[in-house]
Amino acid sequence: MTVTDINRVIEAVWRMESAKLIAGLARIVHDVGLAEDLAQDALLAALERWPSTGVPDNPGAWLMATAKHRSIDQLRRRAMLERKHEQLGHELESLQESQVPDLDAAIDDHVGDDLLRLMFTACHPVISTEARVALTLRLLGGLTTDEIARAFLVPEPTMAQRIVRAKRALSDAKVPFEVPRGAEFHSRLESVLQAIYLVFNEGYSATAGEELLRPALCEDALRLGRILAELVPAEAEVHGLVALMEIQASRSNARVGAKGEPILLLDQNRGRWDQLLIGRGLAALARAESLGASRGPYTLQAAIAACHARARTAAETDWHRIAELYRELSELTRSPIVELNRAVAVSMAFGPALGLDLLDSLREEPSLRNYHLLPAVRADLLIKLGRPTEARSELERAASLTRNERERALLMERADGLSA
Repeated sequence: MTVTDINRVIEAVWRMESAKLIAGLARIVHDVGLAEDLAQDALLAALERWPSTGVPDNPGAWLMATAKHRSIDQLRRRAMLERKHEQLGHELESLQESQVPDLDAAIDDHVGDDLLRLMFTACHPVISTEARVALTLRLLGGLTTDEIARAFLVPEPTMAQRIVRAKRALSDAKVPFEVPRGAEFHSRLESVLQAIYLVFNEGYSATAGEELLRPALCEDALRLGRILAELVPAEAEVHGLVALMEIQASRSNARVGAKGEPILLLDQNRGRWDQLLIGRGLAALARAESLGASRGPYTLQAAIAACHARARTAAETDWHRIAELYRELSELTRSPIVELNRAVAVSMAFGPALGLDLLDSLREEPSLRNYHLLPAVRADLLIKLGRPTEARSELERAASLTRNERERALLMERADGLSA
């Protein structure tokens, strides 16, 4: 293998093994930031050695053993003033080179618990939502700071500072590396699910930039959701989130045209929808509904997505059921964005006039004041009601509000069509 080939292998190994590596180290050192530093040291060692020695048979075990030995060296250099550090140093000192295979087996025994602890730690409420997303991608997605920065269209130094501050906040707050219990578990689980879904949404519908989709982010979110579903199989909302992401991801190939332009849901070629992902999503939805007496927000959104997935054509869509599901979701979340989506469903089920009435009740909502989809949806309903002049004005406003270049071009094209 060439050096280039080996570097590609190292990159692939890192993507697959980094979360387990950091999680295993964090269980031992009780510090997420230190665990990541040790893992990065092991990665650098691989980049230095593997081109000359070759890729080891078990690259994950090699990285773990190297990281542990690096931690021993570091702890030897540090003045261990606290008993906890002394005990940790003693524990690590006892790990000899000959014990590496047993050590790796021990790590694998804990890998599920370790990953779950890492998820809950990365999404601790002591750090901001933006920081949770960044840290989740960094620690669990194996993405570099540069990759995360590019995904969210911020400068790399800005993203680096965000990640550093998040790790420092966890350290300063002495956040334990553990899965919380009782009521705290469910409140923190909500934070974990939110972070994963925010990653997915940024990939599914990029908020800014030249591209509508960022498939790699969708794939990362799906992978994290599937892992979480295996770790907490009795949590209905976890399966609901996985179902929602699977079904939404199934449309990706049909959402963009040959020139990168967005294609709206009702105009998509459903033959291009991924039936494997739809099947997985419907199975996850059935599992979620079998576990919960009452449906949570992710399960309800998945049920809405399933209505679209089951319809062979746009005309066969059960809009009455979708409108009812949105009503249930709106009562649960009290979200203005959910109400906006309900207005669309109501317009499809009962006519554009009723939908416009609902939409107009949201026009003074502060959180939607600069949300481009409010005037965009309003324009659609105005067109159906035969009011093109007002619709053109709404499309122009929507185009001025969006930060995504593909969406802006589509909105302006529609506005220009109404002025012709």
